[in-house]
Amino acid sequence: MSKLRFRVVETAFKKKPVPVEIPKERPSEYFGKYVFNKEKMFRYLPSKVYAKLVDVIDNGAPLDRSIADEVAAGMKKWAIEMGATHYTHWFHPLTEGTAEKHDAFVEHDGKGGMMEEFTGKLLVQQEPDASSFPNGGIRNTFEARGYSAWDPSSPAFIVDDTLCIPTIFIAYTGESLDYKAPLLKALRAVNKAATDVCHYFDPEVKKVNAYLGWEQEYFLVDEGLYAARPDLLMTGRTLTGHDSAKNQQLEDHYFGAIPPRVAAFMKELEIEALKLGIPVKTRHNEVAPNQFELAPIYEECNLAVDHNMLIMALMRKIARNHGFRVLLHEKPFKGVNGSGKHNNWSLGTDTGVLLMAPGKTAEENLRFITFIVNTLMAVYRHNGLLKASISSATNAHRLGANEAPPAIISSFLGKQLSQVLAHIEESDKDELISLSGKQGMKLDIPQIPELLIDNTDRNRTSPFAFTGNRFEFRAVGSEANCASAMIALNAALAEQLTDFKRDVDALIEQGEDKVSAILDVIRRDLKICKPIHFDGNGYSDEWKAEAARRGLDCETSVPVIFDNYLKEDSIAMFEKTGVMTRKELEARNEVKWEMYTKKIQIEARVLGDLAMNHIIPVATQYQTELVDNVYKMNGLFPKEKATKLSAKNLELIEEIADRTAFIKEHVDAMIEARKVANKLDNERAKAVAYHDYIVPMMEEIRYHIDKLELIVDNQMWTLPKYRELLFIR
Repeated sequence: MSKLRFRVVETAFKKKPVPVEIPKERPSEYFGKYVFNKEKMFRYLPSKVYAKLVDVIDNGAPLDRSIADEVAAGMKKWAIEMGATHYTHWFHPLTEGTAEKHDAFVEHDGKGGMMEEFTGKLLVQQEPDASSFPNGGIRNTFEARGYSAWDPSSPAFIVDDTLCIPTIFIAYTGESLDYKAPLLKALRAVNKAATDVCHYFDPEVKKVNAYLGWEQEYFLVDEGLYAARPDLLMTGRTLTGHDSAKNQQLEDHYFGAIPPRVAAFMKELEIEALKLGIPVKTRHNEVAPNQFELAPIYEECNLAVDHNMLIMALMRKIARNHGFRVLLHEKPFKGVNGSGKHNNWSLGTDTGVLLMAPGKTAEENLRFITFIVNTLMAVYRHNGLLKASISSATNAHRLGANEAPPAIISSFLGKQLSQVLAHIEESDKDELISLSGKQGMKLDIPQIPELLIDNTDRNRTSPFAFTGNRFEFRAVGSEANCASAMIALNAALAEQLTDFKRDVDALIEQGEDKVSAILDVIRRDLKICKPIHFDGNGYSDEWKAEAARRGLDCETSVPVIFDNYLKEDSIAMFEKTGVMTRKELEARNEVKWEMYTKKIQIEARVLGDLAMNHIIPVATQYQTELVDNVYKMNGLFPKEKATKLSAKNLELIEEIADRTAFIKEHVDAMIEARKVANKLDNERAKAVAYHDYIVPMMEEIRYHIDKLELIVDNQMWTLPKYRELLFIR
């Protein structure tokens, strides 16, 4: 074993769990400790200001800037009491991460000293340099102004010594340069459209919220091993590495006992998350070795997105306290499960009704069916767009492999709901809709109680599965910003619900009664959206062929999938709902193509460096030892016996020569192909060239490197192997 590998592996084996200081209070007592929530607002704001701010948060009322100074004063007082010395606007640029610039609570006091100050102007609006963030050409270096603006619907919070204020980020010319601005617009659009449809069933509904519960999957690796893998360090995934003899095939890691070091990390993470108001609930081992999952209780969509971005930052920080690095890449290890971020999405009214849940009366079930069918229609009409919303250079490695859903959007409904929808579609009568709840299942074991069986099974191969009272958008990648998928889904549904209401109202105006009109439009839409409904095995080749026959988007090239954002029906949908303009969509696609190219470009450069500076020198060194052995054999034994004894070594010498020659030749070819692609002016063409030419070259080079890993002396191999990366505790 190389000295470096020996040292880091030995260190990893010796590490023990880091003690975690457990708060004396119950979690409910320190939950939201570092959040300026309504309870803090009530304590630190004048009553009239508090009432106005709560109206903004709960009802979407316009923000009265006249209260900003009083809100800022109360927020500053609370933050300083909590030990904060700085503040920052915290936003989601188009980098898949977050951004922040810290300023101290200090100003001159006019008497030669300093004073703590934080005004309403600083709370409401600031001016980051917009040209230094991805903007797709909306901003140039010589016109850099951009604005961040306070989002009161997501509460401010404290991290370390800094008050973080969630904001949107827009250009000087008004276009959104982030994920939050279009997300808020999509949520507003679906609220309006869904509320209008709800009035068919309950005129008292004033608001519909979109809810999101994300499930964050991730890997942990020892930080010493991580540091010894340049590919993990630079790209977040292993660009080389042969399968470990044992990985996940025994299915013994899923829901297994959590290793002590990992449990200590999870405990600290949960404590800090709860203090920041993130309602974490679930933790467990995932399917692949060293893979784990964290999930919270669902929240309103905007807040859930902010909390997911915050939890990913927390994970990276706290993992290092325990000698780990967290891997959020969708496919850090080839041949084992990748990591997703399942988005459990639903709609609920201000009257306490979950619109995606069956009811007890015929009218409640008609409302349920109405929203289910409209969701299916939205997903069908924009299945290519929804796929584009979850596509990336990193998620492309995960989709369709090892339990991740395929890169074809379809929706699983389960047996009972499928039967109900089929009956409605085929019936020409306005019958009462009956849906059974959970059914009992008795086992022939006296001490085991009766089990309540859900009205749907689960389909792990479905990208968009109905799971009883919500849809689970399983195709979202683990390092993605949830907002991307939520913008597309909520905007698409807003458009569909608006069209649905227009068609129902037209029938009512023609004299049909309300129930008949609703059912007529539902029957029509069920026939139209039938291609999106698939309850079978999404991994099968038969489904791929069937999906193509159904007219679903089956494209697998990520740069080409991005074209869905610029199709006329997508642009029309985003503009009708007021979520994004054509200019914003065109700019975002420029960013998407550029980001795809840069990620593959970095991977290709790192792989080339690994091949030339690690793999070929080590393989050649081992080959030299084999050659030396052959010469010594010939000097020691008679020719015939020496030839026989050296045969295996000669085979290895030849194989190493062939594989290293192939690697060197293809690394050189890859460099030349990159040069050709880099000269292309069009970002889409460049991204397509990287997908079509560079990615296949990288796979070919990796294949030969991984074969060399199997034959080169283990003591010489410098890079930690999968058996070390995946099984160190």
